[in-house]
Amino acid sequence: MTALTQYDRIEATGLWRPAPEDQRREVIASIGDATLTISDLNDRALTHWSLAALERSNPGQFPAIYNPDGDPGETLELAESETTMIEAIERLRTAIERSRPRPGRLRWASVAAVTLSVAAVLFLWLPGALQRHAVSVVPDIKRQEIGRRILDRVERVAGQACAPEEAAPALDRLAQRTGVRRLVVLPGGIANSLHLPGGIVVLNRTLIEDHEDPAVAAGHILLERARAEAKDPLAELLDHAGPIASFRLLTTGQMTPESLDRYAETAMSAPRPALADDAVLAVFAQAAVPSSPYAYAQDVTGESVLGLIEADPMAGRTLEPVLPDRDWIRLQGICGG
Repeated sequence: MTALTQYDRIEATGLWRPAPEDQRREVIASIGDATLTISDLNDRALTHWSLAALERSNPGQFPAIYNPDGDPGETLELAESETTMIEAIERLRTAIERSRPRPGRLRWASVAAVTLSVAAVLFLWLPGALQRHAVSVVPDIKRQEIGRRILDRVERVAGQACAPEEAAPALDRLAQRTGVRRLVVLPGGIANSLHLPGGIVVLNRTLIEDHEDPAVAAGHILLERARAEAKDPLAELLDHAGPIASFRLLTTGQMTPESLDRYAETAMSAPRPALADDAVLAVFAQAAVPSSPYAYAQDVTGESVLGLIEADPMAGRTLEPVLPDRDWIRLQGICGG
C-alpha cells in the first residue's frame, strides 16, 4: 500500500494538534502499512490517519503541515529536518494519486460511449425505421399521386403514354387479369417493364407489339407484381431518395421534385431486380397464367429459364385465355404500330 518497500517502519518527531483551539503537543509519527499513526512520547497511539486520505496544506513550505482529508483543523507539523519522513509521505501521496481513478476521464469515456451508441442508432437503425414507418402509413391515394408524378417524369424522356380511347377497355381488362391497378404502355424509354408506387405498371410497347401471345406481356406484368411483393415500390423509391425524404414524406406528405427526378432517371436505366423461380411461379399460379410463353420469350432455347418451363404451374391444364383475341388485337395497335 505504501509503495515504500525499502523501509520497514519510518518514524519522525512532530507537533500534533487535534483541533484548532487545542495546544500543539510533541508526538511521534510513524508510517505503517496503510496508516499514519500518531503516538505520544510514551508510545501510546493517539490517532490513526489513513494514508490514502492524507493531505498537505502547505506544499513546498516548512514546517510541512498535514491533515486528514476533510478535517483541516487536525494537523501534524513536521520540521524541515525530518527529511526522510517528509519525502516518504510525499512519495506515498504521489503513488496514491496516480493510482486513483480519474472521474473526469471516466465521465468523458462514458459520454463518448453514449454518444457513439446514439450515433449508431441514428445512422444505422433510424433511417430504416423511418422508411419502414413511412411505407406502412402512407395511404393508397398518396402512393398513387407519387406514382403519377414519377410517370410524368418518365414520359418526358420516353414519350407520352399510348392511350387511344378504343384500346383503353382492353388495357383495363389486362390489368384486371394480372391483378394490378393500372397499366401504362410507353413508346420507349424503358427496356421492358417498371412498377411505380400506387400500383402502376409501365410496359414498353414492344412487349405487346412483338408477341402474338398475350401471356408474354402478362408474364412481365406478373414479374412486376412479384417484385412489388418482394419489395414495396415506395420502399424502393425511399431507398434511393434517402432518410431525409422519408422524414419529409412522414411530416409533410410530400417528396421534392428533385428526389422524384433522380429516381425516375435511375429506374428507367437500371436493370430490374432478379427473382427466384419460386417467387415468379407463385404469381403465375395465382393469376392462372402459364409461365412457359414468358420464359421462351426471354430465351428461345429455354436453357436459361428451364425452371419456369419445367415447373409451369399451368402445364397440361385447360386455361381461359389471358385476353380474348379481339382485345389483344386492339392492344397491339395501341401505339399506332
